[in-house]
Parts: sequence; structure tokens; C-alpha cells
Amino acid sequence: MAKQINIFVDNRAGRIQKIAESMSLANINIRALAIQDRGEFGLVKLIVNKPDKAVLALQEKGFACGIKDVLAVVMEDKPGGLYQLLKTFPEEGVNILDAYGFAAETIKGSVFFIEVKDPAQMTAFLQGKGYKVLTDQEIYEL
Repeated sequence: MAKQINIFVDNRAGRIQKIAESMSLANINIRALAIQDRGEFGLVKLIVNKPDKAVLALQEKGFACGIKDVLAVVMEDKPGGLYQLLKTFPEEGVNILDAYGFAAETIKGSVFFIEVKDPAQMTAFLQGKGYKVLTDQEIYEL
């Protein structure tokens, strides 16, 4: 299962740069990034190749952060690919809490990171529908 790092930051210039610098100095590769503005504060979400090491590096620089399990689902990179994936969620009565994605040429598809209440249950359901849910190691190798 994918590990997402959530970093809580004050919303001011240079904070994202400091996060990137922390990852660079710790030799950690950022695979995906999402930023959410919450007024005076923000939330930065990272998928990295060494999540435990990343959290330690960020905490050493004074960032408040934690790790959360998310699904990393491979879907077709074509019109309707996202729709085909998302139409399976109501079948299980699953609400998507958060999501973001990117296209990955190395797998000839897209990766959609999804936060749900019970990721293990949804992983089994999606695999039963024929979807590939990437492990953290598979994400690092993209």
C-alpha cells in the first residue's frame, strides 16, 4: 500500500522550497506532490521513495507531518479511464476522501492516489474488479 506523507505548513513564501530542500538533502525522491491551500495554513502531500526517512528529515527541520495509507490504483490513460475506475466506488458505498494522480509512461497508464476510510478493503475490491493497486515498492520504481 502506498504511504502518503501529510505535512502541515504555514501558508507563506518559501515553505514548499524548504520541504523540497529537506528531501534533496536526505536523498529522497519525490514521486508525487499535491498542495492544498487552507487560508493561513496549507497541507502538502508527498509520495516519496523513503517515507519513514522523509518524515524524520522533515521533523528535524521543524515540520509537523505524518504518514497515511492511500491506494495507488493504475488506470487506463485514455478518455473515460477515470470514469471507469470511479464508477466502481458507489458499488461498495465508498466515499473518496481525497485524490490526485499523474500519468506514468513507464506503465503505459495513470496512477490515481485515493484516500478512503478502509484502504485494505477497497484494495481487495478493486483487485477483484481487475485493477492493479501498486505497492509502495512498485511506486518507488516508476
